[in-house]
Amino acid sequence: MDRPLFFLDVGSPWCWLAAERVNAVVEPVPDWIPIQAREPVGVDRAEVERRASDAGLPPVRWPDPFPFDSRNATLAATFAKQSGRVVAFSLAAMRQAFAAGRDLSVVDNVLLAAAACELHPRAVLKGIESRSVSDALAAAEERARAVGVAELPALVSAGRVRSGANLLDT
Repeated sequence: MDRPLFFLDVGSPWCWLAAERVNAVVEPVPDWIPIQAREPVGVDRAEVERRASDAGLPPVRWPDPFPFDSRNATLAATFAKQSGRVVAFSLAAMRQAFAAGRDLSVVDNVLLAAAACELHPRAVLKGIESRSVSDALAAAEERARAVGVAELPALVSAGRVRSGANLLDT
């Protein structure tokens, strides 16, 4: 059986909420694939805060600005995937953004997330700037389009695409 694919943008609070649960509720554990959303989606902050509370997560602290440019954080997540740490890094980055209120367009905040999962800051900085990581991110984004992902978070399993804020509720 092929592993399900979990597509996420580390700059999305909806992806954060799904990421906190996906490994516990999807069998087998999905392959996490960081991509950058094509367009920022409107966010109902009160709904995100309610769902975070219902899930027992820390209170949401919104970064300023929000939305922010998640490109560097997504490149760092792609680098982390190549290092076998995509889950740890993605969760750490999203927790920095939505539980600590840190803007992930600021590289130092991305490096805080990297340190939390034992990725060396210099390696992450080189990864963010490397063509191979940029190419891997572009390939992941093309893969998402090819399988029909139009909204994040998205879970692809057995040829079926489920996506959006309620993705794990169906």
